[in-house]
Amino acid sequence: MKPTLPNRRILPHEAPHWVPEWEPFFITINCLPRGQNQLCIEPAANQILESMKESEKRQIWSIGLVVLMPDHLHAILHFNPVPGMRVSLINWKKMVARRWKINWQRDFFDHRLRNDAEYAEKFAYVSMNPVRAGLVAEIGMWPHRWPRLKME
Repeated sequence: MKPTLPNRRILPHEAPHWVPEWEPFFITINCLPRGQNQLCIEPAANQILESMKESEKRQIWSIGLVVLMPDHLHAILHFNPVPGMRVSLINWKKMVARRWKINWQRDFFDHRLRNDAEYAEKFAYVSMNPVRAGLVAEIGMWPHRWPRLKME
């Protein structure tokens, strides 16, 4: 008998009504297949970051931090309640997929950052991701992040 796979439910990806507007969320979006560099190839890497900044200018979201890794991205974003997190990220992923031939996984991971300590922890985690992956020796050396760090 063939094993049945669990049904993957679609997550709502919306903040409950009692959560204040523009709260920060930790976001992870993966590419398919994992392990293949799709996001850190120029000129796409720079243009992906520019598209995120453009969405910020259009007040879709406010960027706390974005770090592109070869096969995924991490971000700390504050979403405009209209259109909200789910619609904003779905539309952005579609645009990026079309323009730069990025193959995204179907969904994304989100976690609301409830206080300053959680925010600081995720900011440090995301910042250190390229260092932990052995891609650079120091966080300021990684070019695929926004805001960029100035090297002293």
